Amino acid sequence: QVQLVESGGGLVQAGGSLRLSCAASGRTLASYAMGWFRQAPGKERDFVAAISWSGDVTYYADSVKHRFTISRDNAKNTVSLQMNSLKPEDTAVYYCAAQSRYYGGLYNSNQYDYWGQGTQVTVSS
Repeated sequence: QVQLVESGGGLVQAGGSLRLSCAASGRTLASYAMGWFRQAPGKERDFVAAISWSGDVTYYADSVKHRFTISRDNAKNTVSLQMNSLKPEDTAVYYCAAQSRYYGGLYNSNQYDYWGQGTQVTVSS
């Protein structure tokens, strides 16, 4: 069993930065691909970024590429999302997720097995 806890959300001005962290307990994440998703009120949960189990391959939604960076530290059992040049449209609850087995991709929420509780990110204009 894996438990995921996100932290680092908050209120930030447009153009600012935040760093989200996801800490895992239970089983190690060393062999799990990891993803970040976000969901705004009334919207579906959208893919943000993902990182392979080895940490050497990353994927980003077009809306965040060149602004967000996903990374992992398997020794610390953590995954992070560095968010720079934040825009009001980035406002959402951000969730980290773990994929224990490959289900055909990393871009859909139903391809992940474990989820954190989410952390709120609010970007003011």
